[in-house]
Amino acid sequence: MCTTNDDRMPNHLFHPYGKNRSRRSKVQVGRLIRRRDRVRTGRDIELKNLKLFLENRTIIEENNKLRKKADLLLWENSVLLSELKRRFPHMITLTQDSA
Repeated sequence: MCTTNDDRMPNHLFHPYGKNRSRRSKVQVGRLIRRRDRVRTGRDIELKNLKLFLENRTIIEENNKLRKKADLLLWENSVLLSELKRRFPHMITLTQDSA
């Protein structure tokens, strides 16, 4: 029976990769960590992209509402101007002559 450390066989002799086992496992762990970080980064980018998409859609909807409002105000302005010209034709010609 062997009781001293000198009598035992080294562990690396039983492993198929020999002495490089610890170095290889560290490399594999490093690869897995980098891969996990890439996956997280991809998810972060997708989430940010979704938030920007929703914000962009909201801005476009608000822009369309403002455009409709501007068109309505332009139409109302032209109606009021034509009404003013109809009621006071001499005032319009006086202001154009003085300009």
